Amino acid sequence: MQKKNIITVGGLPIRIQGGWLRIARPDGDKYTFPADPEALIAEMRKAGARADVFTFLQSVSDRSPRYSYVMEYDNLAVLPVSTFDHWWNHQIRSYPRNRARQAEKKGVTFRELPFGEELIRGICGIYNETPMRQGKAFPYYGMTPEQASTYAGTYLDQSAFLGAFMGDTMIGFVKLTMDAQRTQACLVHILSMVKHNDKAPTNALISQSVRYCAEHKIAFLVYEHFHYGNKQGDSLSHFKEVNGFERVDLPRYYIPLTAKGKLALRLGLHHRLADRLPESVAGKLRDLRTAWYRRRFQTQTES
Repeated sequence: MQKKNIITVGGLPIRIQGGWLRIARPDGDKYTFPADPEALIAEMRKAGARADVFTFLQSVSDRSPRYSYVMEYDNLAVLPVSTFDHWWNHQIRSYPRNRARQAEKKGVTFRELPFGEELIRGICGIYNETPMRQGKAFPYYGMTPEQASTYAGTYLDQSAFLGAFMGDTMIGFVKLTMDAQRTQACLVHILSMVKHNDKAPTNALISQSVRYCAEHKIAFLVYEHFHYGNKQGDSLSHFKEVNGFERVDLPRYYIPLTAKGKLALRLGLHHRLADRLPESVAGKLRDLRTAWYRRRFQTQTES
């Protein structure tokens, strides 16, 4: 959970990931965009950044390709925001509206929180509720207050935290992080307690996020990717769609920084193996993984 492999180049935090092929990107690249990519790339080469490829994404408000670098289209789940009433009455259907109402009917309250002890304590309670989510091991289970502070404490001058509460207990939260121009907000973290699913806190937190964007004149709400790799449809993408999010394709650029990077781009090795597998194969592997984790945690619970 530590912020490893992040360097600062030209005032911009750059995250470097990978083993054999090391890929650099702006940290938080769904809301962090280089103003002058050419100058940034030159500075990275000058600084001797240990990366083979640099990649960056254009913003939601700037969708036409602007640069001559190697480009592929990436996708995000984007909700255009004008007013809360327009979203409520015209961008979603009755089912998500009813789910969003459910929380308040069952006594859930919502408020914005400052970054501090109450928020960190609530995050730990949510993340440490269960070791398994969505059919796989939850990597953040066992989070300590120190880890939660590091995990959630990035870009605080561009972020807002909204919490869902039952009494004094935080049962869900969302972190919204804005780009520098405050034209788009990204749902960086959104999670709720499994035992409170009957109250639909996550649906209600989406509603609160739309309200926040509308009140602060933020034109777009971004919920990570709409599709991941070759995976076209699942419960998460359906959840995004019924809540008014649309798939938006944006230019993503790749710039080789080394000879290895140039070769990797030529051979298509800059994508994860999981994203290169046919969906027929990847789907079966996900099913096997889910079954394995269920058996593992059932055995641990019974022992």
